[in-house]
Amino acid sequence: MFSITQRAQDVSSMITTSIGVLAVLISLSSLIQLYLNDYNNLSGEISVKKAQNSVKFTRSFGGNARNGKENVKLAFDLETDLTPLFNWNTKQVFVYLVGEYDGLNVLKKAKVAKDESSKVVFWDKIIKDKSGAVLDLKNTRSKYSVWDYYQKMGNRTANLKLEYNIQPHVGPLIWGSVDFNYPFEFPEPKNA
Repeated sequence: MFSITQRAQDVSSMITTSIGVLAVLISLSSLIQLYLNDYNNLSGEISVKKAQNSVKFTRSFGGNARNGKENVKLAFDLETDLTPLFNWNTKQVFVYLVGEYDGLNVLKKAKVAKDESSKVVFWDKIIKDKSGAVLDLKNTRSKYSVWDYYQKMGNRTANLKLEYNIQPHVGPLIWGSVDFNYPFEFPEPKNA
């Protein structure tokens, strides 16, 4: 005969297996729904209204008392519709505006050529439901003052992109970007 402990173990094993199979089915069905909504081909528009580059001498902005760092802030317009990213399994969507540019070694064409690129985040937002998924931002200031590991950022060309991370209730995280690339040149610092 089977003991009570063995029966309890069999029942808990069956429940755990059922929950695991259900989680996989939920995850697959929401991924299929995202692909049917064509979540990879979102479009939008961005334009930079104002860019400001200043040299900061505090540790909070990457510099120190002797050597300042160039810090860039933006004011931008952004229009996009992120509603295809939402379905019944979407908990929230994290969106962020990034600037991607070549690193210093690529610019200087160093002896040891590295394919180095840097990414900085200017702005981000957490969208919890479809009602906030249509972004129509006008003259919005960047949340973050960004700086590079190296001291100079002026005259580098960055590609601005809106990227997102879909965070489901059950299943894997999904990353993607809105289909616009906006080339933008970091200005020279005003107080250099």
